[in-house]
Amino acid sequence: MWPDIPYAPWRETRSALHLYTQVVGKYRLARTPWVNHSWLTTSIVPDGPGGVEVAFDLLDHAVVGAATDGRQASFPLGPMSVAEFHARLVDLLRRLGGTPEFDGRPNEVPDPIAFAEDKEKRPYDAEAVSRFFHATVAVDRVLKRFRTAYLGKVSPVHLFWGSFDLAVTRFSGRGAPLHPGGVPALPDAVTREAYSHEVSSAGFWPGDANVDFPAVYSYAYPTPDGFSEARPLPDAAYFDGSLGEFLLPYDAIRRSSDPEAALMAFLQSTYAAAADLGGWDRDALDCPLGELGRPRPL
Repeated sequence: MWPDIPYAPWRETRSALHLYTQVVGKYRLARTPWVNHSWLTTSIVPDGPGGVEVAFDLLDHAVVGAATDGRQASFPLGPMSVAEFHARLVDLLRRLGGTPEFDGRPNEVPDPIAFAEDKEKRPYDAEAVSRFFHATVAVDRVLKRFRTAYLGKVSPVHLFWGSFDLAVTRFSGRGAPLHPGGVPALPDAVTREAYSHEVSSAGFWPGDANVDFPAVYSYAYPTPDGFSEARPLPDAAYFDGSLGEFLLPYDAIRRSSDPEAALMAFLQSTYAAAADLGGWDRDALDCPLGELGRPRPL
């Protein structure tokens, strides 16, 4: 459940997969009413005959689409350009009766190139993609359990295709200072709406140009005084001053004697630091972890 997913060997494939998810994400964004804080998770997109769903099968390596009138379509994932992926998705949506009209430029990536114009051939390491899928499933399982221990507003566990990270966010219930914006290739209005209220957010990414290893992260907005000096668990966790976030390398999780416990300790300790230093009302917001088949006692 916790496979090795070193960043360097599949860096180019990861970049391609990230951009492919952005293409599908832009379609969803064009057809779905805005949800607070950009919570556009995987589900049926209101389009065409009633609804269209598009999924990435990262075991058989295909993009699979289905419409509510029974139509189905798919195409294989493999070495191709972003432009070719874009064209294939547009064709798939047409076959499903959907509306293949959406913004054609990526967000949150340096030097963005329009999807239809990005014709550089990209590799596709299927084995690495499958290992990443299994790692994401393992992390998702813990994030979803962590999510249950909160009575306040909390996001679903979902993939942000902009930054290519799996995330869950807790809210204190209070408003936050206006975010300064400035995220590359992302409208400031989107960033400011996402951070309109105080948050403690955690998630997982497979690595990128700034952090060249897979890791779990945790941050707070606004960052409370003393946050960087807090002592997170487990011992391998640390505060990255350039990012303004706590990091726990994925390798430290998978090599521990109990990976799920190690990840849960990181999530709980960094949230506690954000909430305690930020003056959150934890008596009203916190609760025990949820249990299978048992309603929460009142």
